[in-house]
Amino acid sequence: MSEPSEESLRWAVGAVGGDVRVAAVTGLREGANPWLLRFDPVGRVEAAVLRLGDPTDPEHRQRFGTEVAALRVAGDHRLPAAGLIAADLDGAAAGALAVLTTVLAGHSRIPPVASTGRLRGLGAAAAALQAVPLAPRAALPLRTRPMAEVDFAARRREKGTTALLAAAEERLAQLPLPQGPTVFVHGDLWYGNTLWSGDRCTGLVDWDSAGAGSPGIDLGGARFDAALMFGLPAAEQVLQGWQRATGRLADQVAYWDVVAASRTLADMAFAVPAIHDQGRPDLDADVLGQRRDTFLSAALTRLDADER
Repeated sequence: MSEPSEESLRWAVGAVGGDVRVAAVTGLREGANPWLLRFDPVGRVEAAVLRLGDPTDPEHRQRFGTEVAALRVAGDHRLPAAGLIAADLDGAAAGALAVLTTVLAGHSRIPPVASTGRLRGLGAAAAALQAVPLAPRAALPLRTRPMAEVDFAARRREKGTTALLAAAEERLAQLPLPQGPTVFVHGDLWYGNTLWSGDRCTGLVDWDSAGAGSPGIDLGGARFDAALMFGLPAAEQVLQGWQRATGRLADQVAYWDVVAASRTLADMAFAVPAIHDQGRPDLDADVLGQRRDTFLSAALTRLDADER
């Protein structure tokens, strides 16, 4: 979708209310959807974020339904998420699937070096979610891994895998899914989906992979992303931030680390455009692949030790 249609913009203006017009439209992901809308004259809402999707695509409809449900849960529990202004979940009014939200302070640019405070802040953000008990429901289903809607194992069978990824997949198949109460999970907790002001996490965005699951899903995802962005030691700082915020030790860290690292392809080039868009052009597929393998090898070693 190259830009919002006039119909979608009219819907957004109507949802905001007042005698305003859209003065500026800026793409937030690689110059495209979702869109930052600025209004003129400034009324009760100065700006909003408009996310659009294809109403004929069942996957889009499901993901938009999840996004809206997750934003409502986050709002009910005062989690760091944007406020929901309006939603069109069948496209009848906006001409497309549409979710309009408030604008959060901060930015999602990933620094070349992360402070201890920022890494621990990412862990604390994951910890805030695990404090919300949640039973699976239609729009927020049971999740057993990050980005559960993407079948990375099937894609590896199609595109090729590595010995290490194959070993991880085989190891996970041998283990039962950890049991326990389910909590609210973001489902795609990486730095590009977080907003920051200095070392303070001001919000989480892109909730379309959310659901109910183990706290390890978000913790493992955050640890893995920190290792990709900054190297293996960064993952331990994320864990410390999580444990400090919860006041307890995390369970089955190695298992969820393996799960998180397994949501990749052999060639890490698939992740490069999004990472470059977030300000890290220094990270290429080779570096990301090396860091993924280092993280995954360490996790498998710890997992084997835990099972003895």
